[in-house]
Amino acid sequence: MIEIDNLYCMRGSGEQAFSIHVPYLNIQAGEIIAITGVSGSGKSTLLEILGLIFPPQSGSLRWQLPKRNIDISHLWQNHPQQLDSLRMRYLGFVLQTGGLLPFLTVQENILLPKQLLRQGESWDVELQVIVEQLDILHLLIKKPYQLSIGERQRVAIARALAHHPLLLLADEPTSALDPARAESVMQLFVELMRSQKRTAVIVTHDYSWIGRLGLREIRASLQSGGKTACFS
Repeated sequence: MIEIDNLYCMRGSGEQAFSIHVPYLNIQAGEIIAITGVSGSGKSTLLEILGLIFPPQSGSLRWQLPKRNIDISHLWQNHPQQLDSLRMRYLGFVLQTGGLLPFLTVQENILLPKQLLRQGESWDVELQVIVEQLDILHLLIKKPYQLSIGERQRVAIARALAHHPLLLLADEPTSALDPARAESVMQLFVELMRSQKRTAVIVTHDYSWIGRLGLREIRASLQSGGKTACFS
């Protein structure tokens, strides 16, 4: 689904400059990847590149979709406005804090991506299954402030999947949870991705569950005195 070849990008300038290098990365449709590394090693920046938020300076980034191949690097350079529709239609995001809108109910938060894409406001069968698997059906009329942290993260996962994206990106989605609850939510998340045959990339600093859940790990290593992160 995603192929990266010799990709470079840089943030900041002068003494604050920090660069990222991905020699090669291929993510197959339906695969779940864990991106790991120490704090400050560019994990979230790589996720932003995959999420079409931050542009690469050189190299190749391509999407291989069922009926079309998209040269993302070319669009960044020549037609960046086209990335908005790709991001909205094909990507789902799960943030560290959930990112739920406090003035909407759980159901309204979940349906928001469908509304923005004009897919309607009704539940379809797949979304119903997702909500049931995440055990949040009884929370639909509540507001985010009435939920526990774990419940908010499960709602955020449902919202990210509501519009049936091809790729789900999660930036340390369990960092605010205690270790036992974090692994429980992550196991549920991975099982849901596999049952839905979704592709997912998860940034995490918790190595303990990666092997137990059978994920492929892409690790960042710092080079050039900590000024460059290389992913392999």
